[in-house]
Amino acid sequence: MVKRTPPQDPSEEHDDAALFREAVGPVRELPSAPLPPASPKPHPRPRMAERDEEEARAQFRRNGGSDQLESGDGLSWRRDEVPPRVLQRLRRGQYAAQDELDLHHAAATRAEAMLRDFLKDAVQAGFGCVRIVHGKGLHSETGVPVLKNLVDRLLRQRADVLAFHSAPPAQGGRGAVLVLLRQRR
Repeated sequence: MVKRTPPQDPSEEHDDAALFREAVGPVRELPSAPLPPASPKPHPRPRMAERDEEEARAQFRRNGGSDQLESGDGLSWRRDEVPPRVLQRLRRGQYAAQDELDLHHAAATRAEAMLRDFLKDAVQAGFGCVRIVHGKGLHSETGVPVLKNLVDRLLRQRADVLAFHSAPPAQGGRGAVLVLLRQRR
């Protein structure tokens, strides 16, 4: 190896660069590496739909007072595709409740959330019949059974509910309701 002395003339610097390029030879450019994948974008949230849904629920609760049930009234409803005989069997308590939810002493908003979660879980578990204890509403501040009316309205609007009827006296009477659920597909 030959030792060179540092250049004293600026023109010699250019000669060193030229000598280096000559010694290295032709250079080919490496292909560019692909960019790393971008982080996934968050899933869009339907904020307007959520807001509309909440407004509809609030209005539904406000307008629910037109045909409210009294504490002694029974609950009874079935979809058109459900034969009347099924509702009669439900009224007599001939279906065994596979799970139960007790809403006693729950605030209306909390009871609504509990009921929605309970029904969702019951359908996912494949239950055919469940019992919901809502109480008779005898101790309601307004004199109207709030939870009973809430359960009635909510069950009627759910697609997974086929029919419901107040339970027979041995299973809670007018303070509970037996609900037939659509089987999960």
